[in-house]
Amino acid sequence: MTTRQRHHVPDAIHTNGSASNPWWANAVVYQIYPRSFQDGNADGYGDLKGITSRLDYLAELGIDAIWLSPVYRSPQDDNGYDISDYRDIDPMFGTLDDMDALVSRAHELGIKIVMDLVVNHTSDEHAWFQASRDKTSPKSDWYWWRPAREGCVPGSEGAEPNRWGGTFGGSAWEYDEKRGEYYLHTFSRKQPDLNWENPEVRHAVYDMMNWWLDRGIDGFRMDVITLISKTIDANGRLPGESQGLIPDEAAGEEGYSSPWPFSMDGPRLDEFLQEMRAEVFEGRTDYLTVGEGQGISPVRNEHITDPANKELDMLFLFDHVGVDQDGAKWNIGQLQLPELKRAMVDQQTAVASKGWASLYFNNHDQPRALSRWGDTSTEESRVKSAKAIALMLHMHRGTPYVYQGEELGMTNAGFTALDQYRDLESINAFHQRVEDAKVQSAESMLDSLSKVSRDNSRTPMQWDDSRYAGFTPADAGVEPWLAVNGNKAEINAEGEVADPESVFAFYRKLIALRHTDDVVSSGSFTAIDVDDAKVYAFLRVLGDRRLLTVVNMSSERVSLPVETYLRLTDGLEADKVLIANVDIDDLTSSVAKGELSAWSAFVYEI
Repeated sequence: MTTRQRHHVPDAIHTNGSASNPWWANAVVYQIYPRSFQDGNADGYGDLKGITSRLDYLAELGIDAIWLSPVYRSPQDDNGYDISDYRDIDPMFGTLDDMDALVSRAHELGIKIVMDLVVNHTSDEHAWFQASRDKTSPKSDWYWWRPAREGCVPGSEGAEPNRWGGTFGGSAWEYDEKRGEYYLHTFSRKQPDLNWENPEVRHAVYDMMNWWLDRGIDGFRMDVITLISKTIDANGRLPGESQGLIPDEAAGEEGYSSPWPFSMDGPRLDEFLQEMRAEVFEGRTDYLTVGEGQGISPVRNEHITDPANKELDMLFLFDHVGVDQDGAKWNIGQLQLPELKRAMVDQQTAVASKGWASLYFNNHDQPRALSRWGDTSTEESRVKSAKAIALMLHMHRGTPYVYQGEELGMTNAGFTALDQYRDLESINAFHQRVEDAKVQSAESMLDSLSKVSRDNSRTPMQWDDSRYAGFTPADAGVEPWLAVNGNKAEINAEGEVADPESVFAFYRKLIALRHTDDVVSSGSFTAIDVDDAKVYAFLRVLGDRRLLTVVNMSSERVSLPVETYLRLTDGLEADKVLIANVDIDDLTSSVAKGELSAWSAFVYEI
């Protein structure tokens, strides 16, 4: 079931606060990481023709829209998130004609296409940046250029304008000999930040966005969009600059200060997003805008996604996916379930009356949630915990996002050596933390990478059990760009699509439930037993209907917590269980005893 066939949430039912409910109020979005989805020409990289060839699979799953990670022309320093030409397709992925064909076929199937948009920064090979290297160019102020620190020799160590560190390691400043100044790059040195203070920059971006929408796409997922407004003083200087009025933060363990306090949710963010909405989306219908929301609190999310403020439809927040990390991403601990629940509750509560939530645990920047929080020690526990985590997420209020392979129960990569990784962030972090700053041992860092490296989610899609999992033909003369996960024989689409008990079949049920049941898409959310360390439970209510979601997020048999049990003291009636990942008779028997078996999950109408 796709957007053409499924039920529309009646406008009489409240969703995000708009007068007319948007199409995405009961939709599910599927993220494709193009280089890892399907290789259509046997060169080891996924491409647009490969994606088009698999659209029937996505239609069968039932998703409503595809979020397509970047396919623009790019040097691929950060796998396409470094764009050198916004109006062309990288030859790795195909051509503009291939993109048009993908959009056309998707639309025939009732599936919308949402493109990734990266406009906090470009590639250093973009024509805009190359022009900006000349101080006399009209584009000289399109990026954040700064002279060396006073009293320092340009290009020498310590001469950077301030002590900011880049997300991918080292300084956030790179010296350019041609211009004789430094440019800011919040991420890789090949990803210079655009200067959104310059209105010419903003309008060049808006023109490009309109070009794509006019071409037929259905919206944008906006990469690190909440970083586009930087904090500057009255003289335009960034924190920590010579003669600047704003002091910088103290340096951290790797020797650099963080730009995040001064670039996340900056002072002009609302203004820029409102201007974008007016210049690009005013007068258009049926589009979707979702932003990557670094530094955005649940309360700010409500403001930005409130339709009355005319900014974005939804945001990806980060507080819930950082609950098992201590400070740096690489310091990983065990999940404390009450902390995850509180983060999710905060997000749900903030948009209870207006605004909207994005629901996700997985994407191209996150490790596989199943390996992170589930149990992959046996095939039975992998399948059961994959379903449990999925049910728990999808029963929240908002728009769920499914990352490719999540619907199969794909797991982390299982890499054990640095040379197996291709991710720029992972490789640079290893060298900086182990060799330069010496804050982590090689063994410890490899363990961290095995748990949270971005490459864990980027291994090729597992279509079948052939040599390269059906991603690249088994007889291809090249290896896939990133090694296929070793468990392809146990986990693949060919084996799951026809299996009514598979993880894939379970995702189909969850998606169909959101399409057809207004309580799931639009009912209020109330958490119960928030402090319980094993069971995740909450109520969804709409009118006189109440749905109780109960998930045992552990590998142990547990007792039902008090509030949850009080709602189930009369036991379960099988016909009132909307969905469950265990046999109904076994579930009924367990609940009668006030218990749940490991990873049991169900939704019950009470």
